[in-house]
Amino acid sequence: MYQIDDLTKTYRQGKRVVRALKDVSLTIGDGELVAVQGPTGGGKSTLLQMLGGLDRPTSGTVKLDGKDLAGMSDTQLTAARAETIGFVFQNFNLIPTLTALENVETALVPSKIARQSRTARALAALDSVGLGDRGDHLPGELSGGQQQRVAIARALVKNPKVLLADEPTGNLDEETRDEIVDLMVGLWKEQGLTVVLVTHDSVVAARTPRRLRIAKGAMKELPPR
Repeated sequence: MYQIDDLTKTYRQGKRVVRALKDVSLTIGDGELVAVQGPTGGGKSTLLQMLGGLDRPTSGTVKLDGKDLAGMSDTQLTAARAETIGFVFQNFNLIPTLTALENVETALVPSKIARQSRTARALAALDSVGLGDRGDHLPGELSGGQQQRVAIARALVKNPKVLLADEPTGNLDEETRDEIVDLMVGLWKEQGLTVVLVTHDSVVAARTPRRLRIAKGAMKELPPR
């Protein structure tokens, strides 16, 4: 699914140059579930941005299904994100004035799918995360765990090949965290998605078959548990 070679990303902070990623090379197979661990500022989220085509590398390549994301135009990247990649974030990123159903439907708007089909697919996605009866609720009427389930449904409604999750349990208590991880692992098994999960939580990472660690921009493979 992903082939990453000699990936480097640098930023400028005033006069200082920060190397967020340093010559990272990595292969992620189709249908793998991978956790990426590491300290704050170590490069985890930067790697996820590269995998999602949200930022471009300073050097090196990120190939998704054989296509180099860095070589794509902005229009091609937008299409790849809309059709192939689902995103889940720590802060849910739901629109507070839209219902759960409408939030999920927003992911399909760029695809110009007919309204009736959008609604049917959004309802099915909500049902897949256990919220089929909460479609008419606003985010403020839902718990944190339920809001994250809506965010996961929004990511999945596009039928993506890849799910990228950036600290998806970071704002949740331990019980809700475990419920969300159970959900994501179950969806991975059922749908055969490629899932890359960034987390600082070792309990979450321990649920995945493969773990990577990034610190100071350098990556290493961790032994299986």
